[in-house]
Amino acid sequence: MSNEKILSLLNEKVALKQEVAQITMAAFARLKTTLKQLFDELQAAVKKSGKAIPMEYRERGDYQVELMIADDYIVFLMQSNVFTFDGDHEVWKSSYVKDDPTRSFVGKIYVYNFLSDSFLFNRPNDIGYLIARIFLNKENHFFVEGKRQLGFLYNDFATAEFTPEAIRNVLDSAVLYSLDFDSFTPPYDRIQQISVGEVQESSLQAKIATGKRLGFRFQADTGSF
Repeated sequence: MSNEKILSLLNEKVALKQEVAQITMAAFARLKTTLKQLFDELQAAVKKSGKAIPMEYRERGDYQVELMIADDYIVFLMQSNVFTFDGDHEVWKSSYVKDDPTRSFVGKIYVYNFLSDSFLFNRPNDIGYLIARIFLNKENHFFVEGKRQLGFLYNDFATAEFTPEAIRNVLDSAVLYSLDFDSFTPPYDRIQQISVGEVQESSLQAKIATGKRLGFRFQADTGSF
């Protein structure tokens, strides 16, 4: 009996997770290709304008890709595991998932926004902000949890497929949000105390945590998070 249960799980849930993982990996590969195209377009337009705006595209293996535009550093990170949702999540209210619960198993792609100087000056204490999570299932359907337009433009899980056009739209939204998300200086009483020893060290910059909204409640920004 126990062997039958194990084989049943292997044939159903484990195989399903492998399928979702493969689809997510393929989708992330398409995302990297599309992001490179976006970078090339922006770089050409900036060069044509004659303005000196620093830009960089960088891949870090199969699971991470990064785009730097001026002060913004956007990181796209694919998680290798497959997940489902807790019982209180809105996804369970959808007839799309009710009709086939296996559609709730998803791969995830995270989108983080950092300050470019955090990487340029190697400041490990600096803070990045999660601006979006992209969920994909076995049918290549997707939805996004995120800030502003990222949270309400891409929420039709039942019909939305992660096509090249959809990927480009999500990337455009992520870049636009990041560029429009300005840095605030933190409240005075939130700044950490600094010791004499830290002042005397050449690595002082790396010890002062910096982020676009460090010291503020990020949730106060309009969005679905």
